[in-house]
Amino acid sequence: MSQNGYGRPSRFRNMRSLFSLFSNDLAIDLGTANTLVYASGKGIVVNEPSIIAVNKITNEVEAVGKEAKEMVGRTPGNIVAIRPMKDGVIADFRHTEKMLNYFIQKAHNRKVLVHPRIIIGVPSEITQVEKRAVEDSAYRAKASEVYLVEQAMVAAIGAGLPITEPGGNMVVDIGGGTTDIAVISLAGIVYSRSVRMAGNQMDEAVMNFLKRKYNLLIGERTAEQIKIEIGSAFPLDKPLTMEIKGRNLIEGVPKTITVDDSEIREALSESIATIMNAIRVALERTPPELSADISDRGIVLTGGGALIKNLDRRIREETGLPVSIADDPLASVVLGTGRMLSDFGLLRKISID
Repeated sequence: MSQNGYGRPSRFRNMRSLFSLFSNDLAIDLGTANTLVYASGKGIVVNEPSIIAVNKITNEVEAVGKEAKEMVGRTPGNIVAIRPMKDGVIADFRHTEKMLNYFIQKAHNRKVLVHPRIIIGVPSEITQVEKRAVEDSAYRAKASEVYLVEQAMVAAIGAGLPITEPGGNMVVDIGGGTTDIAVISLAGIVYSRSVRMAGNQMDEAVMNFLKRKYNLLIGERTAEQIKIEIGSAFPLDKPLTMEIKGRNLIEGVPKTITVDDSEIREALSESIATIMNAIRVALERTPPELSADISDRGIVLTGGGALIKNLDRRIREETGLPVSIADDPLASVVLGTGRMLSDFGLLRKISID
């Protein structure tokens, strides 16, 4: 028996049969903002917000995912909408387990007796305690085996980078809770860094800015919408404006204001500067041979944050390197993790012990 008490089988024991074509294996991107599940032979089967709505009186789960997100900021007193993931790691163990259980069942069309092998992407600077929490949650959600892989590495695979070649690839994965930056060569991570500055912190920055400047109180969902519609990291060619509804803090009544992209850019400036700084540090720490590769191949952006308008342009201006955005940035991590389901040799090389 192994230490975690679930009788975990020794890893990689029977390699060939391990990932059989007909198995129920799943790859999961357990994100702060969204959870995506990829099933063997089916592709992405779940893509929902990492939110769970719980009845405080009965402790029953009222809703998970999309339905729970609809409830954020709108629930009666006895129902709370909880985000069990914070900064890319588990903040609320019990609710993460329930959420995972729900998503695994959903991926398998509510079959109860399924015990899938699961591969999960985690931030690169995750602690041993946080790693154990992810593994235990997956085992309690009825997984038969659990493998952890670094998000930046699988994001690079999902973005189609040639990570097994002897050349430097740099990937910047901006998620909901963390931004993971990695320089990868020969299927190994040469440098990796995870900063707890990403989409959620940007939403918060927008909320604080509007509160400070206009005495306007808005919710998380509105802040996220503003970021998506008019947020930018570099001046836009064509100015954008947006009408925002919220509550006036002084008078306590609903109020509508119009803001433009330059104001939201100002609100996001500190968050973007933190990410820029982390990219600069990564470039400084990269061995010279690989730096030469990166100056040819450039930097690849993945994750939801990659979609912020002109972020690629800002990075290009400040680093002088070519910058591209992955084809499907929101799904890069889960697509890369999904690749591991059929490439066991690669999984063995990159899984974290």
